[in-house]
Amino acid sequence: MSKFSVPTREEVSANNQAIFDNLQKGLGFVPNLYAYYAKNQTALGDYLALQNRKSTLKAKEREVVNLITSQINGCEYCQSAHTVLGKMNGFTDEQVLELRRGSAAFDTKLDALVKFTASVVENKGKATDAIKTAFFEAGYTEENMIDVVIVVGDKVISNYIHNLAGFAIDFPLAPKL
Repeated sequence: MSKFSVPTREEVSANNQAIFDNLQKGLGFVPNLYAYYAKNQTALGDYLALQNRKSTLKAKEREVVNLITSQINGCEYCQSAHTVLGKMNGFTDEQVLELRRGSAAFDTKLDALVKFTASVVENKGKATDAIKTAFFEAGYTEENMIDVVIVVGDKVISNYIHNLAGFAIDFPLAPKL
């Protein structure tokens, strides 16, 4: 199987149709990634519950985690989506690119977060003592560390789904690094 298709509203279960309707109402469209999850009876609802869970991380911090994780995992769909979301959360085009490259010279706390996240993703859940120390010295807590790992897990799921299925990207394409 070389071509994976994104289902339409009519091709998914009644439960997933209701989720499509809510996404349409809230976002103005159903992103292809979310639609693809709806090929499975429960995956879309489960994924959205994970993605929308309460977190100790601010929305801007979650976007830092999403951007660097998607960059490391080579997911063009998520790089593109989170470039848009990053800008909606106050990052400039230049800052988004800097975050995707693994640093944030414009904000020392976010710099510690992006470096910690990159180390976690690249090293399969491990980070050096120096990286962990910098993360905690920047003001993050163990509670925040747990939330970073949960956001990484959320993003890895999406990165892997798109990297496997390769369906169309329905966001403006993120610049290549």
